[in-house]
Amino acid sequence: MAPDPETTARLTSYGDVWWAAVEDLLDLVADVPDDAWSAPTDLAGWDAHAVLAHLAHLEAVAVDTPHTPVDIGDAPHVRNDMGRFTEEGVVARRDRSPAELVDELRTATAARRAALVATPPTEPTAPAPTVYGAIGWDTETFLGNRPLDIWMHEQDLRRALDRPGGLQGVPAAYCTQKLLRSLPYVVGKRVAPPAGTTVVLSVGELPPVGVEIGDDGRARPLDVDGLPGDPTTRLATDLETYTIAAGGRRPVDVSRWQVSGDADLASRVLENLAVTP
Repeated sequence: MAPDPETTARLTSYGDVWWAAVEDLLDLVADVPDDAWSAPTDLAGWDAHAVLAHLAHLEAVAVDTPHTPVDIGDAPHVRNDMGRFTEEGVVARRDRSPAELVDELRTATAARRAALVATPPTEPTAPAPTVYGAIGWDTETFLGNRPLDIWMHEQDLRRALDRPGGLQGVPAAYCTQKLLRSLPYVVGKRVAPPAGTTVVLSVGELPPVGVEIGDDGRARPLDVDGLPGDPTTRLATDLETYTIAAGGRRPVDVSRWQVSGDADLASRVLENLAVTP
């Protein structure tokens, strides 16, 4: 059976967004002084050097570079097997210079980009490459998640290094919209308000998104434009504040949010926004 053109285009678009995020990241790290890489980040146990090592590690294993388990020592921020795997990649690169890590990242991403261009993906349910397939990811999950990891960690580095930016353009819009798709889960599963509850969330210049709780207790997408009245609660903030909250990077700063309607419901939604591992 011939590949479906729409499916191929969708999968290819993920790779294009990932590559744009990679180029932005490489531009950011190209001229960071060596003494700046010890800056702490919002991620427990990781400084900027560790974030760079993490990115180099995950892109390296994506092109089948062997992963070597190492002793991670006392690491209270590691809570599961995936956390241990990523921590091993960081610890194994602890003695590498930033330049070496940048080179590893550049080499691995260039190799994967070349492979994606030479052989565009066509099967979304095919197992993802290397260790990603081993943990149960399919190709679409892998391709769709890599831009988010790159961009979120670029933002971690920008905050740690005091180099703001990267909040415009395709990677930022893609990743924010991907995070916004978690709103039904946040409201329906975590907050679990009564039937008829409506929540609208506006982030930056992106179109607002909303959910409504049905009689069965499930959260469904809400037609924000067609809402006859005010939602039960409405929340709004800028893109950076939202991604920090959705990424679980810092406690929610309520002063950076505009809230109307049910304040208690809004508070519960804000407390449950973090959806990244």
